[in-house]
Order: sequence, then structure tokens, then C-alpha cells
Amino acid sequence: LITGHTGFKGTWLTLWLILLGAKVCGFSNNYKTNPSLFEILKLKRKIKNYNGDISNFNEISKVVKSFKPEIIFHLAAQALVKESFIDPIKTFKTNSLGTLNLLKSCEYSKRLKAVVLITSDKVYKNIEIKRGYKENDIMMGKDPYSASKSCAEIIINMYLSSYLSKDKINLCITRAGNVIGGGDWSNNRIIPDIIKKWSKSKILKVRNPLATRPWQFVLEPIGSYLYLGSILLKKNDKVNFQSFNIGPNKNMNKSVVDLIKVVKKSLKNLKFKVSKDKKIKEAKLLKLNCNKINRITGWKPVYSFNETVHDTISWYKYYYSNKSDIYNYSVNQIKNYILNAQKQKKPWITSGKN
Repeated sequence: LITGHTGFKGTWLTLWLILLGAKVCGFSNNYKTNPSLFEILKLKRKIKNYNGDISNFNEISKVVKSFKPEIIFHLAAQALVKESFIDPIKTFKTNSLGTLNLLKSCEYSKRLKAVVLITSDKVYKNIEIKRGYKENDIMMGKDPYSASKSCAEIIINMYLSSYLSKDKINLCITRAGNVIGGGDWSNNRIIPDIIKKWSKSKILKVRNPLATRPWQFVLEPIGSYLYLGSILLKKNDKVNFQSFNIGPNKNMNKSVVDLIKVVKKSLKNLKFKVSKDKKIKEAKLLKLNCNKINRITGWKPVYSFNETVHDTISWYKYYYSNKSDIYNYSVNQIKNYILNAQKQKKPWITSGKN
């Protein structure tokens, strides 16, 4: 079961699981971007698809009870910072209460063995620390989105302490850095904003040009979710009830301007100007320390910064010129990512369905 399966990351996770031969059920609200990656890839006919509100316990529990999943990937969220300022109540209901509803719903699946909870790298109290945030650092988001995700983490820890035991379920938390890749058309995100302006030959307005973020290709965290899920299914105590930062290599913490400069190598006619939005307060530096997942599981990212940007932009360029074949192109991006991981002899990935 994937919650939030129609979102950007949720769609890529759904596609990868389909390729692995999994029986997939998706639960998500009716909100979709325009265009929508989920609809473009026509995944609805390949899975069990449910529309519902994660903040409504009856709706999510009904799906868990009927599908009886062996593993749950919880991605459902209101993930846009600007939207969280506009509607903080919806943001907290979705991100905080929704997480509690999902955990409570787990009791309705007798076959459930593992749960991978996806929160955010924004949960940490942001003091712009250069060493990168570690999993045991203080959690305290200042903006509505970050605060709602911090609350979700508190809820998870409460639930683990008060209601669950390691003998009953295997569960872990993941906090991923800034994810980019093909098929994201969300509002007020740098890559979607770039593509929207580029496709219409308009000027891009950049609100925080010097902000530094841990950029990573979408298949990096998706691959880590799958890997952690496979470990949880084997009842590995080193992973169970643990939290993990998922981020890029240390040299991939780049500013927004650095990102745009690399993008312009592929989109030469892209034009931009700085237009700061004083209403939206964002951290200048956000960096993750991913030593824990490297040490415990052997997981490490595959792509360099240039490869990350290249595969992201190439997906959009292909989409605008070959929409009818974008499903196969997306599948090939996953296959190429796996091949690259195998060439680098990553211990967490093997051939075939393993």
C-alpha cells in the first residue's frame, strides 16, 4: 500500500514496484497537478486505486482493512511550503493527524509486516549547521509545513512507545532531502517553475537564489525506501524503529543559482531574474548528515549533481517532444539507474527482482 501514490515521488515509487511485479494499492486524495505524472504514465489501470483523505480515519482504515497490505509506504502529505502558509489547518490535518490515522489503521491488516514512513529533512530545528543534521538533532520546524512534519515525528515516536512493539511490526522513518526529477509540476518548486517558464518562453522569478539545498535525483530516495522496506521484511533489528536521513553526496549541496546554471546547459533559452518573496521565510542552508544509513545498511547515492540535473531535464525535454512514449522513457530511467548502481557495485542493489 502506498499513501500519496499520485504525487511526484509516489508515482515513481508506484512505477518501480509495478516493474518489480508487486501487487500495488494506492490511496490518495483527488488533488493532482496539471499535468499529472500519475495520469501521464496511465498507472491507474495497473493498480488498485483509491481516492480518499488521509486525515479521515474511516477512509484510510477501510482501505487498509480491505487490501490487507504486507508493507506500507506512507508518503501522503501536503508538501508545499507556500501552501502551508495559506492553509496551515489543512497542512497539519494531512501531515500530522494523517500520520496518526495511518498508524492506527495498521491494526486492521493482519498480514502487515513492515511500514516505511516518509517525513522530511525540514523537521530539524534549523540553525544552518555546516556538519549536516543528524537523526538525533532537535526537531522543531518554524514554518507551518516544517512544524507539521515535526509534529508527525512526535506522533510516530509516541505511537511506537505507547502502542507498538518490535515484535508486532517492523517500522522505520526516512527524512529525504530536496528531490528533483522528471514529472514534477508542483507549484512553487524550482524545477517545475523552471520547466513551466521554459516551456512558455517566459522569465523565471527566483525568490531565494543563494539558498543551499541537498539536491538529489528522485530515484535515490525511492530506491532507499524500497531497500529499507526489504530489510524490514527480513526483521532486521538494526533498522527497525530507526530513523534515517536520505540525502546526496556531500559535494551536492548546491545553491539555487548553481542549480540553474547547470540547467541552462540543457535549456539554453531559459531566462531568470531574482524576485524575493518576503512573506515566505526559508532557511539559507539545509544540509543532511547521512552517515547512519551508510553505516547500518550500506546505502549510498548513485548519481552526481550533473547526472541528477541531466536526467531531470532530459525527462521533461523528452516529454514535450515524445509524450506518447514517456512511459517507456520513464521505465528506462529506472533501469539505467539500476545499471549505474550495479556498475558502482552498490551493496544494496542486485539484478532482477531482488
